[in-house]
Amino acid sequence: MAKYAGAIDQGTTSTRFMIFDHAGQVVGIDQKEHEQIYPKPGWVEHDPMEVWAATQAVIAGALAKAHVDAKDLAAVGVTNQRETTVVWDKITGKPVYNAIVWQDTRTDLICNELAKVGGQDRLRAKVGLPLATYFSGPKIKWILENVAGAKEKAEKGELYFGNMDSWIIWNVTGGVNGGVHVTDVSNASRTMLMNLETLQWDEEILKLMGIPRSMLPDIKASSEVYGTAVGALAGIPVAGDLGDQQAALFGQTCFSAGEAKNTYGTGCFMLLNTGTKPVPSKNGLLTTLGYKIGKEPAVYALEGSIAITGALVQWLRDNLGLIQKSSDIEALANTVEDNGGIYFVPAFSGLFAPYWKNDARGVIVGMTRYVNKGHIARAALEATAYQTREVLEAMNKDSGVPLTALKVDGGMVFNDTLMQFQSDILGVPVIRPKVAETTALGAAYAAGLAVGFWAKVEDLRANWGVDKTWEPKMDTAKRAKLFDGWLEAVKRTFGWIKQ
Repeated sequence: MAKYAGAIDQGTTSTRFMIFDHAGQVVGIDQKEHEQIYPKPGWVEHDPMEVWAATQAVIAGALAKAHVDAKDLAAVGVTNQRETTVVWDKITGKPVYNAIVWQDTRTDLICNELAKVGGQDRLRAKVGLPLATYFSGPKIKWILENVAGAKEKAEKGELYFGNMDSWIIWNVTGGVNGGVHVTDVSNASRTMLMNLETLQWDEEILKLMGIPRSMLPDIKASSEVYGTAVGALAGIPVAGDLGDQQAALFGQTCFSAGEAKNTYGTGCFMLLNTGTKPVPSKNGLLTTLGYKIGKEPAVYALEGSIAITGALVQWLRDNLGLIQKSSDIEALANTVEDNGGIYFVPAFSGLFAPYWKNDARGVIVGMTRYVNKGHIARAALEATAYQTREVLEAMNKDSGVPLTALKVDGGMVFNDTLMQFQSDILGVPVIRPKVAETTALGAAYAAGLAVGFWAKVEDLRANWGVDKTWEPKMDTAKRAKLFDGWLEAVKRTFGWIKQ
């Protein structure tokens, strides 16, 4: 009898394979970073072949480290950086171009052109999203229009598109030798091509974008058996697929309407379960799919997406050399008592929720001779907390339900300074679960549910436990003053890039 469930977690900066037991505890893990490619300002790419090689390496690595035989896995799930766009030749199995990453802003002209009729919210009623460089549809359009021969091949039915989940699942299940070309509702909802009501590709939008239907994967539930793995996982059902933020919602067991989580990774993403009906946002949030379990009704969510949070710490490390490793940021921030009067707004890829301004760029404001690198480190951490508050306020307005506590996960939640400031600036408790890597856990849960390794979602709730809670300590007046300063700083980023 199977003892474990596995998850491929294909993220923006690295790929992991994680193995979980029935109690949701980590049994094995292996992780490998991949190159971030920056051909021009605002362009971000990954090499899909490098990512696939890393995926194979970490699967073998985690099994070996944990001394687990693949046949002891009940199923494997996949979770992935969303919106990152791969177009590949289904005959050769080779990408026609590098993967265009979700942060990439090269499609701004395409989005502006589409917005000339009906504005930025032209498609929002159907897809829940504004026209923005973030989403996959315009990225596919760019590849078809800019890569020699791609459009002709696509029209002949020779090319496949997928977010990273589709690319990984196709390869894991055999690639050119019978690989299945699928995605799930959560990933499909990030393309700007899926109708929220029908959960099918929208023919009118495909025509508008010039994307042949034959390129697109079949849309499936987030928890069902798609196919069987080959290679190191030979014979294991591939049975879960969730975009990374929806996987974290699932892993945090936010199965009831009104439950929310925030994931602190490369970017920051807050999701609120809104139940089985989509809730249109009036405050700059995205209406998205949360998950779909088998034949049960789909569950929707409101999402606030922030482009740059953990990536700002990496930038201080890699571009400025201010720290040697990402974890050093906390000690550096703690060399000072406050931010020294500065704010750091990291609009490197424009501003996401709740502004959706592609023409914004990053700023540090309030600089004086007094400011040192400790203040810059602290302001970088605080930026994550301020952006989270902006999203939370939008969520409260849209849902009409004030959040009473925030469940958090991701790499940055082990930074006590940030988590305390987050609680202070929100004025609500911040709760970290025992298993903070809930993205991979969510994918494993989805896969395990599909094959009966877990019988029902209540079994998953029973696995969830609190590791640490931060309570707000800041007084109301100080909280308001600091946040007002942030809002002023954000205004300074607007309109930097002239179209």
